[in-house]
Amino acid sequence: MIYLDYNGSTPVDPQVADLVMETTAKFANPSSVQYRIGQDAAEAIEEARHRVAHFVSAEPRDIVLTSGASEAAAIGIIGAALGTPHRPNIVVSITEHKAILAAAETAVRLTGGEVRCALALESGVVDLDHLQILVDESVSLVIAMAANNETGVLNPIEAVAELSHAAGALYFCDATQMAGKGDIGSVNGAADLSVMSSHKIYGPKGAGALVADRHLQKVLVPILPGGGQERGLRGGTQNTPAIAGFGLAAELAAKAWAYDVPRMEAFTQTLVTYVDAELYGVSVNGAAAPRLTNTVNLRFEGADSEAVMASMPDVAVSSGSACQSAVPTQSHVLLAMGLSDTAASESIRISVGRPTTSDEIEHASQALVRAVRRVRSLNA
Repeated sequence: MIYLDYNGSTPVDPQVADLVMETTAKFANPSSVQYRIGQDAAEAIEEARHRVAHFVSAEPRDIVLTSGASEAAAIGIIGAALGTPHRPNIVVSITEHKAILAAAETAVRLTGGEVRCALALESGVVDLDHLQILVDESVSLVIAMAANNETGVLNPIEAVAELSHAAGALYFCDATQMAGKGDIGSVNGAADLSVMSSHKIYGPKGAGALVADRHLQKVLVPILPGGGQERGLRGGTQNTPAIAGFGLAAELAAKAWAYDVPRMEAFTQTLVTYVDAELYGVSVNGAAAPRLTNTVNLRFEGADSEAVMASMPDVAVSSGSACQSAVPTQSHVLLAMGLSDTAASESIRISVGRPTTSDEIEHASQALVRAVRRVRSLNA
């Protein structure tokens, strides 16, 4: 199997896996610091918090550890909305991940406000002019992701932050796909709130983080009350092994970033060049915008993506986000970019990762060309 869906999830790094297994021995409740094994668990969590903080250029006290980016987003978005009830509305980029859109909808149901969706340009970038029209003194939160999970398109996060702050709104940024593939530190410099997930950076599933400075944390209304863990913002006993693995994965990602990015860019360019030379009707969705180097979303005219993927069972790619793929509708991201239902249904996301090899790219490129030709021939 050639795996080219690293935006969906990543394998656990062997060093991380070793640490996770080692940390399972620190089984005591990390809140039980009256005895040594409880202290050991607490220390493992704090070490991970420091590693994640260093990765995102934040302070350890700014890191709220969660079970993943979806939970972190719910804590940040709903908590911020409840903490600023005098500004009940939320502005969100229409191409956000479904988990972000769902959290925003939940938040406004509680505040009595509305979600205002900012349109995307044909390139996939958030339309700043439309965003500015939507943001006023009734808006508590502006939401625009750093990098799109389906197309890899990068948003102008500094411009979004400036626009948000000029209106007195907070800026929330989903940095899940940017982590390990782009300048994650720039997100923390621009956004008031951001989120990321362990399993996107070669860490275990079941860990993630909300990044918010200690002053803003006091504004957030807890939606998961419990025993006071994570400064009262995320109740429940922490998953010590997963969190420890998350911390090490973040540390390794910080070291590997400069090496990973040019390799991934070379791989995606090689694949696109090959299929474009071998096939007609190939286009890159989001080609006009800056994008993550590891991600390419390709449309093959006249070839349904589900049929193409079924014709190359030994190559793992995607027709959208992992969440979106389970839903029998076209990608809301591609439709927001102006693609027709047909064009969206002919699009495939390919995302490479740290373990990807040149041989895999060569074989996957050939398999993709054969699959598209086969599907087209059946439709002829």
